[in-house]
Amino acid sequence: MTTFIDFHALHTLAPNNINRGEDGAPKTAFFGGVQRQRISSQALKAAQRKGFANYLDRSRLGVRTKRVVELVARRMCELDGSLDEATALNRAEKAFTKAGLKISTPKVKKDEDPKAPMAGYLIFLGHHQVDRLAEVLVERGEAGLATKKEAQELFDTEHAVDVALFGRMVADDAALNVDAAVQVAHALGVHAAVPDFDYYTAIDDLNRQDEQTGAGMIGTVEMMSSTVYRYATLNVDQLVANLGSVEAAAQAAEAFAATFIETLPSGKQNTFAAHSLPELVAVAVRDRRPVSYVTAFEKPVEVDEGHDRRAEAAAALAREASGVQETYGMVPREEWVMAVPALRAQVEGLGEVRSQPELLAAVRDVVTASAAGTPEDRR
Repeated sequence: MTTFIDFHALHTLAPNNINRGEDGAPKTAFFGGVQRQRISSQALKAAQRKGFANYLDRSRLGVRTKRVVELVARRMCELDGSLDEATALNRAEKAFTKAGLKISTPKVKKDEDPKAPMAGYLIFLGHHQVDRLAEVLVERGEAGLATKKEAQELFDTEHAVDVALFGRMVADDAALNVDAAVQVAHALGVHAAVPDFDYYTAIDDLNRQDEQTGAGMIGTVEMMSSTVYRYATLNVDQLVANLGSVEAAAQAAEAFAATFIETLPSGKQNTFAAHSLPELVAVAVRDRRPVSYVTAFEKPVEVDEGHDRRAEAAAALAREASGVQETYGMVPREEWVMAVPALRAQVEGLGEVRSQPELLAAVRDVVTASAAGTPEDRR
């Protein structure tokens, strides 16, 4: 059976606009008949990718860009000082074309300098893969890569941790796709909420010195305040397959768990500084299928004045988890929960109480144990 690790969190955010739409307003969604704050999964994953640098060496991470030819050519020139830029770009372009990727040279205006060849869409490659390809191309010289198979092996082995976790889609050749080991839900407010407006002014300092009245500028910014439910699930077997190493998968899972807890999108943080941490994180290890507890909040969590909405949300989450076990018989193999002291009475039944370091160690251990065992061992 496949091993899944489900991550659940309740996270209270003071007025914020950490994830906004094209109109500048905080993103929202309707659920349970009411409007709520929403944080997109793309924004959450981008924040985690940035946070991986705190836990993993750069060589184990990836880069996502259309400018892959330029990236490899630049590395080739660093490795061989005698290699000119035009030659390096030409050889790198041939390597990507050999692998089955469509590369083209962007058109420029009359007075603009020529641009390096580019892919037609973002390509997600590990830094180690970039270095390895550059080394091979420098070593081979004009001969380059011999076959498409050889080229694709360079792009499709020894993946970066973020590529292994979040996957890669290559439109030109599905053989280069990487199935994501992680699925991340959009974070969703557990209660009804609508955007509010902050009207602000900025004073011209010189006008103030001259005792002139009026603002130098005025404006408005939208904001919301919510307790949100966050969910993600990690397919341990897929992660091991993508990385080709149990130890690498264990380290990747630990980094994913840490950044799930610690990171947030950075939108408008200079304005709002909404740098809170989740007050509750629950982790469940399963071997049948992932299970989200979002339906705990289909009925919005509303409380009277003076009552703690966080406590009510934590209790609703615990009831949902218990209901899943009772109704479907889906009892997690292991469960852990970390919660601030004010919520610990509400989270009984969500698993053994752990600190963050203990929780991260437990995630790492379960990946190692699950990946090392046979399917029969895990039943």
